[in-house]
This record gives sequence, C-alpha cells and structure tokens, in this order.
Amino acid sequence: MTRRVLDVGQCNPDHAAISRLLNEHFDVEIVRAHSESDMVAALQSGHFDLVLINRKLDRDYSEGLDIVQLIKSDSAMSTVAVMLVSNYPEAQESAVAAGAVYGFGKAGLGNADVLERLAAVLASGE
Repeated sequence: MTRRVLDVGQCNPDHAAISRLLNEHFDVEIVRAHSESDMVAALQSGHFDLVLINRKLDRDYSEGLDIVQLIKSDSAMSTVAVMLVSNYPEAQESAVAAGAVYGFGKAGLGNADVLERLAAVLASGE
C-alpha cells in the first residue's frame, strides 16, 4: 500500500536526498510544501501518513517546531505522524515534547536507526 509523505520546508537538494531515500526503501508518494500555508492546504486536501518538517523552512527560515505545534494542536490534523528534520538533538527533543515522533537529521540519512524510525510509520501493512 502506497504511503503518502508531506515534505515541508526542505531546500531542493535536501528534498531530493530525502525523496531518494524514501523511494529506495518504501512505497511512497511524496508531496512537497514550501510554507505553513502550503502544508495546511495539503493536509486539508488529503490523507498523509507522515509529515517531515525542516527545522528551519527554506523559503522564509521560519521555525519548523511552530508547524509541529500547529499540527498537533489542531484536532483535524493531530493524528498524522510528524517528524522534524534536524541534526540537533535538542530540536528533536522539543519536537517530541510537542507531539512529534523522534525524527532525523540530514547527516543521518540512510543510517539504520533512521530507516527503522521511518519504517515504523511507512512500512506496508501497518
């Protein structure tokens, strides 16, 4: 079963790297959002299994944690799994405190622990 991933706020090279990783290991459709408003519109228009949010959005450098908090505080969006894309452990801990699943940093793409975290959300049959 194809899973849907919303990738929020990544620059072009990071979006490409994350997309390659996801497509190599999972049956996914990846949709891209550049801003908070793009993300909200996407979540309102269809189901997503996972939202990946950059720590700092590429377009305007706004805080990804604010978007995590927005999703998790809205009853219509709060059930979707969210991961922060950040190499900083303190940013990951703040995201988890706000309701996200522990995410990953771009430096760890392809690491076994990152793939395990993603599989917990994206593996078929779950």
